[in-house]
Amino acid sequence: MNTPLLMRITHNPDIMTGKPVIRGTRIPVDLIVRMVAQGIEQSEILAEYPRLQAEDIQAALFYAAAVVANETVFPITLKAA
Repeated sequence: MNTPLLMRITHNPDIMTGKPVIRGTRIPVDLIVRMVAQGIEQSEILAEYPRLQAEDIQAALFYAAAVVANETVFPITLKAA
């Protein structure tokens, strides 16, 4: 999972309570991922956050995918009462 894209993501307990953010900003990764999921065009995101670069959006998506890929899910089967 060591990639140059991930170098764009950082976390620090003193910045945004430790949430992953784009390095050098206070822009959380989850905000970018939500904006993409809502169908907001990359050009709109970059216009709204001029400090971002296209690679930062790609890094946020890559980071989110890596987190989900390493998530372990234990299905629970509920019995009817």
